[in-house]
Amino acid sequence: MKISFAKTADRFPRLLARIVEQDKLPTDLPVTVVQGAEASRFTGKTGQVFETFLDDKGAVVRLALAGVGATNGDTRPANLERAGAALAAKYLTSGETVLVLDLGKSGLDARETAAVLTGIRLRSWRWDAYRTKLKDEQKPSLEDVIVIHAPEGAEAAWEIEEAVCRGVEFTRELVSEPANVIYPQSFVERCRERLQGTGTEIEVLDEDEMRELGMGALLGVSQGSHHEGKLLVMKWMGGKPKDKPTVFVGKGVTFDTGGISIKPAAGMEDMKWDMGGAGAVAGAMLALAGRKAKANVIGVCGLVENMPDGKAQRPGDIVTTMSGQTVEVINTDAEGRLVLCDALTWVQKEFKPETVVDLATLTGAMIIALGMEHGGLFSNSDDLADKLLSAGKSSGDKLWRFPLSPAYDKLIESQIADMKNVGPRWGGSITAAQYLQRYIENGVNWAHCDIAGMVWADKPGATWDKGATGYGPRLIDTFVRDNCE
Repeated sequence: MKISFAKTADRFPRLLARIVEQDKLPTDLPVTVVQGAEASRFTGKTGQVFETFLDDKGAVVRLALAGVGATNGDTRPANLERAGAALAAKYLTSGETVLVLDLGKSGLDARETAAVLTGIRLRSWRWDAYRTKLKDEQKPSLEDVIVIHAPEGAEAAWEIEEAVCRGVEFTRELVSEPANVIYPQSFVERCRERLQGTGTEIEVLDEDEMRELGMGALLGVSQGSHHEGKLLVMKWMGGKPKDKPTVFVGKGVTFDTGGISIKPAAGMEDMKWDMGGAGAVAGAMLALAGRKAKANVIGVCGLVENMPDGKAQRPGDIVTTMSGQTVEVINTDAEGRLVLCDALTWVQKEFKPETVVDLATLTGAMIIALGMEHGGLFSNSDDLADKLLSAGKSSGDKLWRFPLSPAYDKLIESQIADMKNVGPRWGGSITAAQYLQRYIENGVNWAHCDIAGMVWADKPGATWDKGATGYGPRLIDTFVRDNCE
């Protein structure tokens, strides 16, 4: 979707859209439009769209009014995005190729304009790379949005948000691709391709290098796969040279069969998105580099496949992590924490950060607890937790905090190793977080985001279609804006 700005439309608009506040229909509209909107019970509520047709000197104009709800309130940015998204959803496959968005009497400022455009851009994204038999009426037709009469500063504000949208779209792309296309090596190459020329430094550790470092937990997950595991490191150093970096770590299990503890066949195809945490980190790094964030940020992705080959690790195996702690593998389907624990140890030793945040589609228990509305948040720092909760609320990538407590440690005690990789069914998300906490060094502020229910959707949302939601980059970007720049 191309979005551009102009003083006026350089050609006659076939499709003209305007933004409408709730219960405040523009006074310059023809009486037939006002009466038609009222007859249709259009009041400008958030996400409402009213469509009519006008005769302008013999030419037909398709006029759309998009509602943004009430003027004030904490939900204002989200409402503006929903208004833009509603326009995109209605006209993406309408046959129209250009939408002219007239903001002349909208009363929006630059940031509010960028929010509307964010909604349009994100809701218009689709992944049709493998669909060869779409009917014409199913194919996206809307290619251009031309914004006219925009407020001062709107184009500059959109340039920043457009970079974030590109990051969200990259995350969606990675999560949408099938596992025969995206596996550890191809994930790395896709990131190299997208981040090329952005100023982001990329480093990759292969299995031999990880073996020398003692990453027995991560390699234990990978050992049953034809595709070798990788540790991908992306460095954006846009802050002051002496500032310690903030580190984000993503779980990147590019396909999760469950290993020897194999999952049921029904629904296993969904496990291509078990790299959603790594996808979020990669998308966030593209967003931060794209808008030239004034912060030092490092993104690390632990990339593996979890396959049930004859070489795969077995339930009952004991692995030694990079930290030196030993783990009894009770269930090979609790593999994400094995990947993360070695990645977390490595980033702390390598970069000496003050703050580390990991994102992972870690537990089904999180979906049971929170459904598809919030990601779960665990942290050893109240201050860090509050900042992430605030970033989640502002960005729309919502989080809900869960407890950490030594009382749960007994659930992952092992008789023959330092710990088990999984506890009983109850408190499953908490025991996973308790496990990860054992790899966090003293003095490091750490948070774990279990986003299992957030990276994929079976039905359309406000700013996404069915499929990959793009959860994560906006959360990270907002956190960096608010706390690191």
